[in-house]
Amino acid sequence: MIRAYRNHPYHGRSPLPQTVVAGWLGITQAQLSRVENGPPLVHLDRLTHWATLLKIPESQLWFSLPSRTPTNRTQQIAVDLLAGAPQGIGLSGGSPTTLKATAHEGGGTTDRRQFTALAALAGFGGNSLFDALMLADRKAEVVGMEHVRLASSLVERFRQADAALGADELCDVAMGVHTRLSTWAARSQYSPGLGEALQSALADLANQVAWLAIDGERRQQARPYLNDAITRARIADDPREEVRALACLSLLVREDHPSESLHCAEAALRASRGWATARLRTLLRLRTAHAYAQLNDVGGFDREMTKARHEFDHGPHEDDLPFLQFVTAQELTGIQGLSYLALGRPARAAESFRAISSGPRAGHRRNQVYYTVRLAEAEYRCGDIHSAAQTGLRALPEVRAISSGRTMRHFAQVKSRLDRERSASAREFVDAHGRAFQR
Repeated sequence: MIRAYRNHPYHGRSPLPQTVVAGWLGITQAQLSRVENGPPLVHLDRLTHWATLLKIPESQLWFSLPSRTPTNRTQQIAVDLLAGAPQGIGLSGGSPTTLKATAHEGGGTTDRRQFTALAALAGFGGNSLFDALMLADRKAEVVGMEHVRLASSLVERFRQADAALGADELCDVAMGVHTRLSTWAARSQYSPGLGEALQSALADLANQVAWLAIDGERRQQARPYLNDAITRARIADDPREEVRALACLSLLVREDHPSESLHCAEAALRASRGWATARLRTLLRLRTAHAYAQLNDVGGFDREMTKARHEFDHGPHEDDLPFLQFVTAQELTGIQGLSYLALGRPARAAESFRAISSGPRAGHRRNQVYYTVRLAEAEYRCGDIHSAAQTGLRALPEVRAISSGRTMRHFAQVKSRLDRERSASAREFVDAHGRAFQR
């Protein structure tokens, strides 16, 4: 629309400059260029951002601008989602491509208790989403903007809790929320204008559930959600969510199928060409670099890692997607360390992980703990049994405090390896591990 206006014959033979039109709208030329040349805006948060920035009257919008406090309707939907959601997702026959809800296994008390604890720790309560659980309304036949806004809000809160605590306890809750919202979307009515935003929000939620399944060490359950995210992203014409799903798929299959992981990362790079921000390009280059390392291609790893650091140096951008918050200097160093482990260079890996452990505490606590555990693994592979045991002891209380199956798997591997050693420090760690995790 903006390009058509600038090139309208009314303005003469030459199109109006972007700087002129941007000045009329009260935005910068760079912002106008992103709107004109970027992919369609279907994310509700981006639509809201631009509607607010351009001061478009709410009466002219097909969606409502969010208020500072949740409406009763939004609270009712939150109640229905979390109070009525199933406890888990059942999967049959290996790696299915469809999602299927299972019957309840007992009452919902345990899930509710777990979610209450996680909600309090992650700050959910401050937004009244959990308080709204007492206001269920299960007869809604029309999907409205409240559902879209709630899906986006819940994804952000799942993301916050995951960064702080890990995914184990969140995974079932997130799967239940996805099932509930997807069922509403399939059975209810909504306007054509709402459809793309709804599908995009559900793709965002499916991507988040897939990541929670990966971190919760439930990898077989992740792929159906990524398939769902890609399908919904294409329905919504939302390349951002499709690229995110491809990046997550690259992570999922990297250990078992590194060639497929590389293809997924390269496909994401192609799909994001022309609109990706520097942070997104950083993530995709990291995915590619790690895949090359799994393939033992040192040249490919070095090349992509250099590109990732170059992109990261461009800094954050206002159009960065929310999930990119974890792409920090710590993450670059961590992926570099993991890649060195894959390349059989544990000493270089230990240097990278040690830089993370000795550096400032980042906001992503689970990632910090994960890389500390991998440091113990790298030190053991270097033959430094004492340092590996001491690192394991230092990580022990942190590992107990989070809920990440992926981190626990690697920590159990460290314990298993040190259990073979007879040094005093190794025995001290093994005994402490046994006391900490005894049933």
